Amino acid sequence: METQDSALERLSALRGEINKVVKGQDAVITGLVIGLIAGGHVLLEGVPGVAKTLTVRALSAGLSLKNTRVQFTPDLMPGDLTGSLIFNSQSSTFTFREGPVFTNLLLADEINRTPPKTQSALLEAMEEHQVSIDGVSRELPDPFMVIATQNPVEYEGTYPLPEAQLDRFLLKLEVPLPTREAELEVVNLHLQGFNPHDLAGAGVHAVASAEDIAAAKEAVKQVEAGAEVLGYIVDLVRATRHLPQVELGVSPRGATALLATSRVWAWLCGRNFVTPDDVKSLVLPTFRHRLRLRAEAEMEGVTAQSILDTVLSATPVPR
Repeated sequence: METQDSALERLSALRGEINKVVKGQDAVITGLVIGLIAGGHVLLEGVPGVAKTLTVRALSAGLSLKNTRVQFTPDLMPGDLTGSLIFNSQSSTFTFREGPVFTNLLLADEINRTPPKTQSALLEAMEEHQVSIDGVSRELPDPFMVIATQNPVEYEGTYPLPEAQLDRFLLKLEVPLPTREAELEVVNLHLQGFNPHDLAGAGVHAVASAEDIAAAKEAVKQVEAGAEVLGYIVDLVRATRHLPQVELGVSPRGATALLATSRVWAWLCGRNFVTPDDVKSLVLPTFRHRLRLRAEAEMEGVTAQSILDTVLSATPVPR
């Protein structure tokens, strides 16, 4: 119990470390910590320049974990991610050279700029935490998390992620432009000499470890969810499937994802039980990428957020 309590303190402190260099993105930072503890992957969507890459690097520095950034491009091949067999002419044998996927935090920058063949190379890694090369499966480090980014305003030359791959992401976090106050903090930080490539110099230090993440995962297993909360989750999921504007609603995997994220959030809040408010807080980031709207609805300006707002208001909340 003492280990789990200290893990909670350290992972709470982790958010403070990231806040030293990333301003005005508290919801995004919290979402990344939830995804890490839940053992899921996160899709970040935001315009260029809102500190998506910096946030991931700060998260890695605060945990003392290995992180790798891959810029996804149209000519990126699957082997460029997973690794490949290299022929050694001296020994006449093949040796395996690990690709960038062998890391703790993989930042897949602009994932929608690479063809589906390369996008799908991540599927096994994301789902099974392993890669298979030439019939041999190789385990990835633990913890392992994919944090992918995409630009919501530039679609020329992109390959939209298929529903099967979107569903592999536990959360989709939208990274907004900062408020005036937060942007002023960013400018002041740079005025004081902040170097984004020197996080240690900016005061970001490791305050948690892989062991703390493992302890947190064990603690979250003890977080209870009553029958009424489980029923509420299922009712929310089923409600997304019966709206005329929706072509494809949330799958059963989405229901288990909402349970997982709600349990982590309850634990981060210092509770060992899930409340309906926990569930409501995580509906949008857990479900927004699992909905497929009809084309005519999108033309009328309907969004995933407006659909989920409707679902939340129409679904009775248990007492």
